[in-house]
Amino acid sequence: MSGLHGTLRRTRWRLGLAATGVTALLVGLGMTVAGSAQAAVGCKVTYTTTAQWQGGFGADVAVTNLGDPLDGWRLTWTFPSGQRVTQAWNATVTSSGDQVTAANVSYNGNLGTNATTSFGFNGSWSGANTAPTTFALNGVTCTGSVGTTPPPTSPPPTSPPPTTPPPATDAMAAVAAMQPGWNLGNSLDAVGPDETAWGNPRITEALLDNVRAQGFKSIRIPVTWSAHLGAAPSHTIEAAYLHRVKEVVDWALADGFYVMINIHHDSWQWINTMPTDRTNVLNRYNAIWTQLSSTFRNSSPKLVFESVNEPQFTGSSGDAQNAALLNELNTSFHRIVRQSGGNNATRLLVLPTLHTSSEQARVDELAATFQTLNDPNLIATVHFYGYWPFSVNVAGGTRFDATAQKDLTDSFDRVYHSFVAKRIPVVIGEYGLLGFDRHTGTIEQGEKLKFFEFLGWYARTRQLTTMLWDNGQHFDRTGFQWKDPELFAQIRSSWTTRSGTASSDLVFNAKSSLISSKTLTLNLNGTSFVGLRQGATDLVRGTDYTVSGDQLTLTASALTRLTGARAYGVNATLHARFSAGVPWRIDVLTYDRPVVQNATGTTSSFAVPTAFRGDQLATMEARYADGSNAGPHNWTSFKEFDRAFAPNYATNVINLTSDFFAEVADGRQVTLTFHFWSGEQVTYRVTRSGSTVTGVAG
Repeated sequence: MSGLHGTLRRTRWRLGLAATGVTALLVGLGMTVAGSAQAAVGCKVTYTTTAQWQGGFGADVAVTNLGDPLDGWRLTWTFPSGQRVTQAWNATVTSSGDQVTAANVSYNGNLGTNATTSFGFNGSWSGANTAPTTFALNGVTCTGSVGTTPPPTSPPPTSPPPTTPPPATDAMAAVAAMQPGWNLGNSLDAVGPDETAWGNPRITEALLDNVRAQGFKSIRIPVTWSAHLGAAPSHTIEAAYLHRVKEVVDWALADGFYVMINIHHDSWQWINTMPTDRTNVLNRYNAIWTQLSSTFRNSSPKLVFESVNEPQFTGSSGDAQNAALLNELNTSFHRIVRQSGGNNATRLLVLPTLHTSSEQARVDELAATFQTLNDPNLIATVHFYGYWPFSVNVAGGTRFDATAQKDLTDSFDRVYHSFVAKRIPVVIGEYGLLGFDRHTGTIEQGEKLKFFEFLGWYARTRQLTTMLWDNGQHFDRTGFQWKDPELFAQIRSSWTTRSGTASSDLVFNAKSSLISSKTLTLNLNGTSFVGLRQGATDLVRGTDYTVSGDQLTLTASALTRLTGARAYGVNATLHARFSAGVPWRIDVLTYDRPVVQNATGTTSSFAVPTAFRGDQLATMEARYADGSNAGPHNWTSFKEFDRAFAPNYATNVINLTSDFFAEVADGRQVTLTFHFWSGEQVTYRVTRSGSTVTGVAG
């Protein structure tokens, strides 16, 4: 579900990239002695051109140290075709003509034996973009072993990068080539007069170029048609709007993306009335796909059609009728596209489950349609927004715990066994967290990062292509920067490797107490722990911290030094570094028990004056005096973060929303319990009298 008026969500967003040529060179690695006769150096380098467009390209470089452990590294190479680096991440890159030097940054300088680190960059080219084949690590040529074998005198032969996608007859290979994907949400799918109706700027070629440079290989372009259709029976699509959609699609194809277009919010605007208005709905639906099939008949095979977004039906008799209606839509879509000829005869077509749900019954219904159609160029799609209590932070679902993790693995396992294991590819057409509809702070940062790290890894194990939902909230569409770089770094890393995490990213020290040691549980995720660093300074193992199994303990002496004058809030930021992936940030904070004060207000505007004193709010409970649950979602005492309540640290209040008071009984006192991430709990009592609200501390 996506958009401002989805059943469980209001908005979503996205991004994409496609590689016109991917050159992966496993370059030989080096050896020899660096510095002393005892220090052996050897390395393996994997240089990958992740994307290439007119005048520009993106690349990833993975460096594996085969020799003795390194404390600081420097990789050098020469561009053979005059390329230039324009932007880099995870390394400091400098150039002198064709000569390039990439040096470690603060968190990836230590490189143990057989450990791998990677960095990426964007560059420019003209004439040719020939990949470099000879590298040197700390001045020693890489040859693939630890020794004195000289580098090859000429580069090994390589296959030219592919210029066309895998053949349409190999849908599994094509969908694998679409990974990873991005959604251009809340633009052409906006319900309104044009693509800016939901607050995003007009789509530009520069936006698509920049999205592509982030590493994305496919782009889903949701399109809502309802406001741009003529009257029955022809339901002609407004010419200017169809032209605009084709313009954006053509830009994306020219960038090298796989491109997916669909019928989007029409699903809940009018397609959902199919149980009571079958003939009119089907005629309108068929008219759209007839026109789209004609318009895009000869477009690149990398253009993919999706029959309908998040199909749903109102007023049906139940699951059996829902399944029959969706089968009719999918089958009609398939017939219209295939009969239109041209590239549509074998074009990849995406069919969703009901609600794009991964529940087994919904998956089985779609599998039956696939069996009937018997077409090798079909793709199944579902969406994934996580275990609902965690995804919106309600019912105490503040953590990405074992329950939330199992919800993910069960979902991905079901589609894997029902489709992928039978050679039917699957695209997770949207993924994210439903709490992002308001803002990304609904879920605590560390818990959020663990979710995305795990999702990226498990999707890879199940051969699922993932498409990040981005409605403008993640990638700035004019500044072309990530609004939460830490989040995207974790997502990007998850495409190729695992990252270590920990039980928390917050370490609290009470100002009112003596500082004592604090312990976090490391989630190694198949990596090994390398060390702990503050900025460019390594903390001392055994003095500043100890590691026993998966237990990382910060000593009292280190915490005392790190907290300094013990001002409220974040006193120091550390990074736990692992043998792969991105470092895990740990904030060291000073706090005291938060203090709330009496207040008066209205049901439309009530704020609890709060001295947070360095603490952070996790969730809120609401109960009547008899112990029963108060407020929305009265099946749980824990209310939904940012729907029923929301902290404002800048103004020192906790706001209680009109949605909360709309479901609070008039005249009955409600006891609120604010739960903070430090473990502190603070109570507060509110009473509604008509539209007036009074609040009392304690």
